Amino acid sequence: MADEVVLLDVWSSMFGMRVRIALAEKGIKYESKEVHLRNKSDLLLKMNPVHKKVPVLIHNGKPVCESLIIVQYIDEVWNHKSPLLPSDPYQRAHARFWADFVDQKVHGAGKKLMATKGEELEAAKKDFLEIHKTLEGELGDKPYFGGETFGFVDIAFITFYSWFSVFEAFGKLSMEVECPKIIAWAKRCMQKESVAKSLPDQKKVYEYVLQAVGLG
Repeated sequence: MADEVVLLDVWSSMFGMRVRIALAEKGIKYESKEVHLRNKSDLLLKMNPVHKKVPVLIHNGKPVCESLIIVQYIDEVWNHKSPLLPSDPYQRAHARFWADFVDQKVHGAGKKLMATKGEELEAAKKDFLEIHKTLEGELGDKPYFGGETFGFVDIAFITFYSWFSVFEAFGKLSMEVECPKIIAWAKRCMQKESVAKSLPDQKKVYEYVLQAVGLG
């Protein structure tokens, strides 16, 4: 019997994009169901009653929640191709650490940058850039965070690239100038079909955010 795979998602969600990339990397066919977060569907409330948010992967009727957990689940269940996490336990733990860093630091700094004005903006911008320079240090001269192959940390971080125009506009900064290694890495990732087809255009995200905050 064929697997039944459904993804509850929102097009602009960097967390949903992670799952889309992982499914594409594995070549998994699935049904995508767009969720309206202001009017949450009964299916979303049933499948994720605790957090009531996307993404949710429904595999043969069983829900898996939280994007990084979903990506790990996909990697374990469909282990026939394109491994996303290293097989070595230490390297696997290392990858999980940096993916968690992205979740805890990059996401939080981006939200703070968008919500801050006036004198506090400089402090928010400094924090945002320091976090990305830390990631540049971890990347080093490697093509991808895991080395020669695209993997778990890349999936965790690359989806924020679609929001870079938003962060640049609110933070009055240039990622190309401040973090050239990150931009070069992002462009390398975007050459992968799984990434290019999973990430919306930066301009579309930017216009969406402007409308959401009443500036569009």
